[in-house]
Amino acid sequence: MQKSIHSYQQRKLQKLLRELRRQMGYRQKDLADVLNVPQSFVSKYEAGERRLDILELRSICESMGIKLEDFVRKLERIIDEA
Repeated sequence: MQKSIHSYQQRKLQKLLRELRRQMGYRQKDLADVLNVPQSFVSKYEAGERRLDILELRSICESMGIKLEDFVRKLERIIDEA
């Protein structure tokens, strides 16, 4: 049986990525343009319809001026708070 991508941790990841994008003042289209991907790429990972690999996550973080390791630390704190 295939594992659902809608786990608690996945939802926290989606929410954090969406919040960081908004804090940067980016619309999904703006971030997609910076990443050189379709807007649907951003929409799908924020909605949980697509998982990101580590290199994609790194590119997203870099495009928002965040180091991957700082992002992961922040995500770990959010997950551990629950």
